[in-house]
Amino acid sequence: MNSPVLTAVAWPYANGPRHIGHVSGFGVPSDVFSRYMRMSGHRVLMVSGTDEHGTPILVQADNEGRTARETADKYTRQIGTDLAGLGLSYDLFTRTTTGNHYRVVQDLFGAMWRNGYVVSRTQLGAISPSTGRTLPDRYIEGTCPICGYDGARGDQCDNCGNQLDPADLINPKSRINGEIPEFIETEHLFVDLPAFTESLGGYLASRTDWRPNVLKFSQNLLDDLKPRAITRDLDWGVPVPLDGWRDQPMKRFYVWFDAVIGYLSASVEWARRSGDDDAWQEFWLNPEAQGYYFMGKDNIVFHSLIWPSLLLGQNGAGDKGGTPGPFGTLNLPTEVVSSEFLKMSGSKFSTSRGTVIYVHEFLDEFGPDALRYFISVAGPETQDTDFTWDEFVRRINFELANEWGNLVNRAISMAHKNGGAVPSPGLPTAADEQLKSLSRNAFDVVGGHLRRSRFKAAIGEAMRVVGAANKYISEQEPWKLKDDPARRDTVLHTALQVVQDANTLLTPFLPHAAQKVHELLGGKEVWAAQPELREVEDLDVPGRINPILTGDYAAEQARWESIPIEAGRPLDKPTPLFAKLDPKLGETGPEWAPIQQ
Repeated sequence: MNSPVLTAVAWPYANGPRHIGHVSGFGVPSDVFSRYMRMSGHRVLMVSGTDEHGTPILVQADNEGRTARETADKYTRQIGTDLAGLGLSYDLFTRTTTGNHYRVVQDLFGAMWRNGYVVSRTQLGAISPSTGRTLPDRYIEGTCPICGYDGARGDQCDNCGNQLDPADLINPKSRINGEIPEFIETEHLFVDLPAFTESLGGYLASRTDWRPNVLKFSQNLLDDLKPRAITRDLDWGVPVPLDGWRDQPMKRFYVWFDAVIGYLSASVEWARRSGDDDAWQEFWLNPEAQGYYFMGKDNIVFHSLIWPSLLLGQNGAGDKGGTPGPFGTLNLPTEVVSSEFLKMSGSKFSTSRGTVIYVHEFLDEFGPDALRYFISVAGPETQDTDFTWDEFVRRINFELANEWGNLVNRAISMAHKNGGAVPSPGLPTAADEQLKSLSRNAFDVVGGHLRRSRFKAAIGEAMRVVGAANKYISEQEPWKLKDDPARRDTVLHTALQVVQDANTLLTPFLPHAAQKVHELLGGKEVWAAQPELREVEDLDVPGRINPILTGDYAAEQARWESIPIEAGRPLDKPTPLFAKLDPKLGETGPEWAPIQQ
């Protein structure tokens, strides 16, 4: 029996539409991985949602003349629509403003409090002089006092990786309006991170198969852990369930604290909606279960150090000991799969700086699989990568259209022309067997890469099969075999077998095209299932309607194996799988994202 797999995907913030830099980090890699794991026979739970609390939502709400909830509602639906269009196969994509999420956050906090891993202390809090509102750490920038980097955030320096407080910054200023923040003394609750130093060190030492950049970065921060605030002075967030705190309207959990707990709360909500309230336990309490967390590199510390600390605290397994909380002994992440940044003309994608390509605009013009292919084959898997329209056009035209699309079209067209069905093969030659062997063996090779989240290597091997099949057809020249129909049919059967295999290998990357190829080959029903955006009632707040992403993936036919193609299966005349892009697009970009000359 294959082990259960939790795919925990970073939560996009609901203060605006998402751009392609976002989905290159958290979106496409997690879906490719999840689709492969399902095809391989694993029970998969892929969860996430929109992160909706904190000052940034309030700032956006002020800008738009809306309430915080109206703003979150607007962008949650837009983000859900974009992610559904991209084909991200969430079992549940929810939000952090549900009654279920509030309860899970408060219950986990309660366990940490009882185990002694939360302390109260005063600190200097940053306040906007013009609004009197708390400024979140990430909305304050200045010079790092440790390495001198100009552009460090109030919570950490991306240059040296050290954890910071806003008051530590040299020449701090607000990213919202550029004003100099005021610092006032205020009481807050803190996670006692130093109380996890030994337990975290042992956990990280056991993570020998993590990406080196993630593991080294995390281990380097162990000796410098400091208590980290989990509350803030604002009225938009999860209430603190403690006497003396719960009735204070301007004391709420800090948005980062409740957001990471969302992985657990989404799993609990999924179980409740499935009709089996305990179904989440298979993915969180089973020692054989594996948990993979996907995000961009700016979120590494939250997933490799802070989230494991919260889990250890709930479990009573930190350096101070304790007893397990209401959720039992929860599994720590098996792996933190962090991508680097997708950039545009050398700059990180940024809505505020105007370097942005929105997902919904991209999907409207080019469809989902073109973006999924580019991210898989040329994305920021292990290093920062620059997105250019020229490279996008080249990849789509010369690889996706000329190689894969052309193979599908020529193989099926010739078989359709010579009988209208998959032909029966005769005696195979060495060339036939060699190609089929390459195709069969690719399942182990590509699958091995996907299990280790090596997406570029995986899709590269799949496309190597495509290239070999194109070369085989060119060399065998079935169009010249009219006088030898047995040989012609053998070549065409071999080609169609490898097209079917290659389609399976590419299904995690190109699920929409995979469904079309399945149908072109005479297949019926759903090959690669797609998510649906649904409106549902909140489980704990009657009358409140929430959009969720979910889907029926158990019914799809896709399996990670080479299946013999049936002779006699009817074939329709194919239409082009991918449209070629105008080469001029590489020089100008589209009207909605033109190249700046």
